[in-house]
Amino acid sequence: MLEEVDEGWLARRYYGGDLPAEAERCLHLAAASHADADAALAHLARAAAIAPGHRLVDLGHYKFFFYKARLAEALDYGERMVGHAMAALGLNHADWRAVTPAAARRIGVDFTGLEPAPRLFLSALTAVGYLLLRLGRIGEGREALEAVRRLDPEDRFGAARLIAVADRHTEEEEDA
Repeated sequence: MLEEVDEGWLARRYYGGDLPAEAERCLHLAAASHADADAALAHLARAAAIAPGHRLVDLGHYKFFFYKARLAEALDYGERMVGHAMAALGLNHADWRAVTPAAARRIGVDFTGLEPAPRLFLSALTAVGYLLLRLGRIGEGREALEAVRRLDPEDRFGAARLIAVADRHTEEEEDA
């Protein structure tokens, strides 16, 4: 696959410029190497060495582990993404459980709009909730998804549907 990858594609600056160019190249190489897990992980590790803790490197890891169905590892990176989103909201030391509609109003954050930081938070917390459900941690997953539902009353992120799936699963277990 890599022999088919165009050098211009590898060198493109897709992520807005705050990620070092070499780390971004490594993320592109990881994506192009997705079928070869060892090679993809090596590229992701190199990106992490160049830009440790960078949200885009963590996102690359999340995507890799999620699409490889390595859900426990994806959860670790999903939780990191929630942390990145909270930092972008100015909540560097808060627990995501403290992010309520009332708290959002106090800090001037609109979760119903199109601003990137609130959308990242809702997306990352939805992903965490989903992964917790898939890992059988139903109560924790439901808690995360309920938080999303409270902040996203129009259900743009699909938390209500995931909660309904969790509830059906719980009912089936109780009936068994």
